[in-house]
Amino acid sequence: MLYESLLLLAVLFLAGFIFVGLTHGASSGPVKLAFQLYLTGVVAAYFIWFWLHGGQTLAMKTWHLRLVGAADQPVSLRQAILRFVVAVPGVLSGISVLWALFDRDKQFLHDRLAKTKIILTDKR
Repeated sequence: MLYESLLLLAVLFLAGFIFVGLTHGASSGPVKLAFQLYLTGVVAAYFIWFWLHGGQTLAMKTWHLRLVGAADQPVSLRQAILRFVVAVPGVLSGISVLWALFDRDKQFLHDRLAKTKIILTDKR
């Protein structure tokens, strides 16, 4: 998660730079809200796109991990969106991580709810 956070920080930095350039640094209430929604959308797009296109984010490729459906099939759009929506509050609050400690298969809560799982890939 730490490595994923570092990569995501770079993506958000670039996205923020673009937004600030387009808004000329305006920081009024509506612009601030739009910026927050925009960054949330960028994070969602990052994860969902990678999960749908190969099942691996850049960090997951490094650690030889892949996200798949419960029967080892590619993740559907519905599963990817549900996983993201549930993972954000679950990981930030620590609930999903605690869940994994007690889960019989060591899966996160968001994986259980989205019917997905993380598997190890071949290290070739």
